[in-house]
Amino acid sequence: MKIALFSDIHANLPALEAFFKDVDSRKPDAIYCLGDLVGYNIWPNEVINEIRQRNIPAIAGNYDFGIGRMSNDCGCAYKTDHENANGNISISYTNEIMKPEERAYLRTLPAHIRVEYQLNEDKLNLLLVHGSPRKINEYLFEDREEKKPVAHHAQC
Repeated sequence: MKIALFSDIHANLPALEAFFKDVDSRKPDAIYCLGDLVGYNIWPNEVINEIRQRNIPAIAGNYDFGIGRMSNDCGCAYKTDHENANGNISISYTNEIMKPEERAYLRTLPAHIRVEYQLNEDKLNLLLVHGSPRKINEYLFEDREEKKPVAHHAQC
C-alpha cells in the first residue's frame, strides 16, 4: 500500500502542480494533506480549490487555523525580528486576498485525521497531525528525549 503525505504548500500553486504531476505518476492508494495550505505565497484560494477539487482529506496547519479565523496570528514561532516582520506581512496579505468560501473551508479542517488500514493480518493505525498531537505548531524530532520540552515550528 502506498500512501502519499504532503504539507506546507503555503499557497505555492506552481509547487502544488509539480507535486501533483509527480504523485499522479506514482499512483498512491491514498493521499492526505497535513496542513498549511495558505500563507507566504499569492495563490491561497487556488491551492485550496485544487485540494478540494481532488477531494484530498486535509487537516488544519497553524497558518490555516489563523487565516480561517481572520486572525493576525499564524501561531508561528519566529526566531528573529526580521522573520516576525515578514510573517506579519504574509498573514496580513493572505487575510486580504482570501475569498469567503475558501476561508470558510479552512475553518472546517480538523486538527487531526485517524487512519486505519487492515492489510491481511496486519493493522496499520496512523494519526495524521500538523506539528504534534498536542499542538498544531509543535515539532517532534525523532532524536528528542521522551520528557524533553518540544521545539516549536520555526517556519510556518
